[in-house]
Parts: sequence; C-alpha cells; structure tokens
Amino acid sequence: MIYLDSAATSLLKPPEVRRAVSEAMRSMASPGRGSYPPAMRAAETVYDCRAAAAELFHVPEPEQVVFTMNATHALNIAIQSLAGPGTKTVISGFEHNSVTRPLTALGARVRVAGTRLFDREAVLRDFEEQLPGAELAVCTHVSNVFGFILPVYEIAALCRKYGVPLIVDASQSAGILEVDLQRLGAAFVAMPGHKGLFGPQGTGILLCGQAGKPLLHGGSGSDSIPQHMPDYLPDRLEAGTQNVCGIAGLLAGLRYVQRKGTSAILRQERELLRLTRQELEGSGLELFAGPEDCQCGVLSLRCPRTDCETAAARLAERGVCVRSGMHCAPTAHRSAGTLETGTVRLSFSPFLSAGQVKRACGVLRSLD
Repeated sequence: MIYLDSAATSLLKPPEVRRAVSEAMRSMASPGRGSYPPAMRAAETVYDCRAAAAELFHVPEPEQVVFTMNATHALNIAIQSLAGPGTKTVISGFEHNSVTRPLTALGARVRVAGTRLFDREAVLRDFEEQLPGAELAVCTHVSNVFGFILPVYEIAALCRKYGVPLIVDASQSAGILEVDLQRLGAAFVAMPGHKGLFGPQGTGILLCGQAGKPLLHGGSGSDSIPQHMPDYLPDRLEAGTQNVCGIAGLLAGLRYVQRKGTSAILRQERELLRLTRQELEGSGLELFAGPEDCQCGVLSLRCPRTDCETAAARLAERGVCVRSGMHCAPTAHRSAGTLETGTVRLSFSPFLSAGQVKRACGVLRSLD
C-alpha cells in the first residue's frame, strides 16, 4: 500500500504514538476525578500535552490550549464565540466546510476575499479591500485541496490594523509550518491532532487568544457547585470526560514534531512534491501546482479522460490511496474552477519514501 492521503489523516505515524495510546488505555483513568495513581497519571499526561502544544505554537500559558474532538469542533467553538446573526465576516476563497457551514448556520454575513489560486499578493489585496467595516475574519493557513499557503501572518497584520478579530484554521499547517499564536495575535487558532501532529483520530486543539464561549456545558472536574461553566481556561471550554488515550498519543506526536522540527518536515514533503511533479511531467494529467514557496505537501490533479472518482477507485485497486471529489471544500473548488469536476488529491508524509512516490506516479501515468 502507498498512502497518499495524509491531508485527511496521518495513517503513517511514529511508532511511539501507538505505544502511548496503548499504555494510556492500560494505566490511565480520568484527570480531575480522583487523586489515586491512574487519575494522577492521566492529569500529568494531559498537562504535559498542553505544555508541549503551548511550546510548539508559542502560546503564553498551557491553560490557553484547549482539547477538542477535532478541528471542526475547535472551529465551531471559535466561530460561535465571535459570530452571530448578521456578523460581517470575511473569509478566504479556500475555506473548508468546517468554517462555512457554522457561519451559514449562525446567519453571518459572509464575504469572500482572495480567490486566485497560488497568488498571495491578490489574496492580500482582497483582504485589504474587504476588512474595513468587518467584524470577524476567518482564514485557513493552507488549502486542504491545493496545498496553497495563504499569507496568514500578513492577513493577521491587516486584521490588527482594522481591529478585526481573526480565527485561523491551521488544519493543514500545524506540524508542518510555523504556527505562532503570539505573532498572529489571533483570537483563536484551530487544528486537528490526527494530521500533521501525528495524533490519533478524535483529537484536536484550540489555541485561545481569548476566553471564548462554551459550546458544550457539563462536568469539568472543577467547581462542581455553580451551574454555569467555569470562567477560566481550559475548563471553560472542556466539558465532559476527556479523550485521555488520544491525548497521550497526541503528546507523543507533538514530541516527534518537536524533535524533528517543522522545517525538516516541510522540506521532506516539498521534496516529494517536487519529485511527483517531475515524474508526472508530460503525462497529460492536469496538475494544480504553484511556486514552491506557495505550496506544501498537497497536490491536486485531474485526468483528462477519467473522472476523479473513477481515477481514485482505480488507484485504490492498485494499492495507491488518494482522496477524490470535493474534499469538503466547495469554496476552494469554486475559486479554482474545479467545482464541476472535483480533483484527485495526493498528500505527502515524512514517512513516505521517494520509491513509493515513483511507483504511485507510474500508476497515475497509466490511467486513461
């Protein structure tokens, strides 16, 4: 099997992640629910994971790191904390449904800025035009469909200039690019645990530049008598029993990223991207590729004579795992002109070899 779908889930993980999950299942209970050893081990692991995330993402205090089920959960907390009916909101032209659907459900007034693929200057100009008078901005760091790296730090500076709170979706950048909460000055930064951080599915992180509003209400393991959620982080936004086993695995993934370094991971993914482009040159496939500094380890393509779903199915029959279709991001496809067809998406991992990529490209070249 050649796994080229790490933008969806990092199936290829450091072995210590699996070991950490297994050990947590064997030895940990729930944090904040007791002072006996299994509960204390759980509490220590959860805190260590907060601290590791705070260090990696330049968060002033570990308590500003909130654990969620996934990035969608984190984005819903962030968006519902800042948006409501009629909120004037600017988003990029490459957002995922985990941004656009909550905004639609809340009745926010959404304007799209920056729809030109791999054109960072055009994105910035559009945000500069749209931000005056806005009440909220939401921007993905990297397009999950095309790997386009948006100028999120420059957009953050514009948001500060116009006094507009910013939510950053770091689903495709966390663990691969620098994500710095303090430098961004963002209200919230959301990310999954199961992609570039190599954690298990069912884990996510919300970095909080402000307190936020609870999305769920219930037990927090603290302040049990008041009938409202605590007014301090992280308890305010973490209701119910935590995914301790998942958080233990996420801690192992974060430590792997810290040891290896995001710059090394990015360099490896770009080498595989460059190799793929070389191998597919002249193949007749339509590649959505931009300048190297504008793209990380995601490549979308279309086959001239085969629809995307059929192409992906044929690749799967020959052991090549890719994703096809809309990738839960019709806004991005609308911007790139691929809404009618979708794309086949290849996404890379530091656990993928050059030989595997060459074999996958050979299969792609053989598609009619």
